[in-house]
Amino acid sequence: MSGCLALLWLASHTQSGWVLLGSAVLFSYLNNTNFSLFHEAEHKILHSNETVNEWFGRILGAFFPTSLGFHRAGHLNHHAHNRSEFETFDYIRPGENLPLKYVQWYCVLTGVYWTLPPLASLAYMIWPGYVRLGSLRNTAEARQTATMTYAKAYDRAPETVIRLEVGLSILLQMAFFQLLDLNWVGWGCCYAAFALNWASLQYADHAFSACDPLTGAWNLRVNPIIRAFFLNYHYHKAHHEHPKVPWIYLGNYLDPEEFRPWFWDIYWLMWRGPQPLPADGRSPLVPRR
Repeated sequence: MSGCLALLWLASHTQSGWVLLGSAVLFSYLNNTNFSLFHEAEHKILHSNETVNEWFGRILGAFFPTSLGFHRAGHLNHHAHNRSEFETFDYIRPGENLPLKYVQWYCVLTGVYWTLPPLASLAYMIWPGYVRLGSLRNTAEARQTATMTYAKAYDRAPETVIRLEVGLSILLQMAFFQLLDLNWVGWGCCYAAFALNWASLQYADHAFSACDPLTGAWNLRVNPIIRAFFLNYHYHKAHHEHPKVPWIYLGNYLDPEEFRPWFWDIYWLMWRGPQPLPADGRSPLVPRR
């Protein structure tokens, strides 16, 4: 967190375009470390003391920025519906709205998707009732984009806590601007780089995998330095199979015999767009034995 604040300060005060670019790129990785720790807090495995876990999660959430409770409700919903008909954004199913499919897909790849948690959590703070709108639950578009399941996930969410957490994130971001004398150019460049970097992995670890809630993910191969920044987030199949295992142990759950694609192979394949749904639901990338 201190490193991210230092990079935001540097990006806001430098006169060099190269320093601004370097600060933004490094911020994009270091803030993904924050997000990986935030992800641990969502699963309540960041710290064995629940109070410590929750408060560190809330502070880490401000660096996204979002709310721990808001993001947790959505993330656990993702685990429940992973690779179901609601969450196969990479596959084209019969009767789907193709323009909507492609818009959603490329919003992820270009980093636009990053804006959704901050804006959705802000809207929840102002008016929590919007998640109960029929347009988010009872339409074909809501079904295709998984909005239906995510909206219903907030029926059990702690409304008051989430609204207070969103307020905390806003106050902390305002404090960062005031105390560090940040400007919108430096902040915007850092968060634009983070959005692109963060979003690039958010579906690469699932894209074109099997349609199975537990095995429908990849244990991606990636440069070990990059994997260190992401705290083994690339071992995503191991995480889905063992969601209560902390990141430091995920490497113990890799099958040496399984097919493990490289991150960049999946990433460049994603730019070709969604593909037809395999008839058997198996990944077309895994060699048949």
